[in-house]
Amino acid sequence: MTRIGYIAGSLSSTSINRQLGRALAELAPEGVELIELDFSALPLYTPDHDANYPAAALEWKAAIEGVDGVIILTPEYSRSLPGVLKNALDWAARPWGTNSFNGKPVAIAGSSVGAIGTAVAQQHLRAILGHFNAPTLGQPEVFLQHTAVFSADGSLLETARPVLEGFLAAAIAHVEKHAPVAVA
Repeated sequence: MTRIGYIAGSLSSTSINRQLGRALAELAPEGVELIELDFSALPLYTPDHDANYPAAALEWKAAIEGVDGVIILTPEYSRSLPGVLKNALDWAARPWGTNSFNGKPVAIAGSSVGAIGTAVAQQHLRAILGHFNAPTLGQPEVFLQHTAVFSADGSLLETARPVLEGFLAAAIAHVEKHAPVAVA
């Protein structure tokens, strides 16, 4: 079983990227499980915590380390990724030498109400993941306008299904290519 965690980069109770993550989980083929990695309990990061990490941060790091790969679904706030997502990434990468994303395969997508999807936020996220040494899927790039993916009642539009299935297939192949080999 390939286990892929997805991170919805917003804390909004009506997050369209969480909705996107749930749709991807429903489209997952047999033998692949997508689970949400929840960072909502994290406090604001400060190096003051590095010597004594809070339980929520240890659980967050363990959740990332417990999956074969990660899909990050980011909204775009003010032409960048949301501060709460950056905060979660900072917790995952600290303290120095314990980066939970080191070598972890990652794929990125995002949905927004705007016409350019989340293109700028994803570029910022790619720079962070490069610093984390996280092999990041290059193609396909998926910048979704929410109304082109989901109907007003929240159901997945059939026209969006091939895009999501193609992204998911590429993400799974990327994770399986880069996931560590278990040694018996």
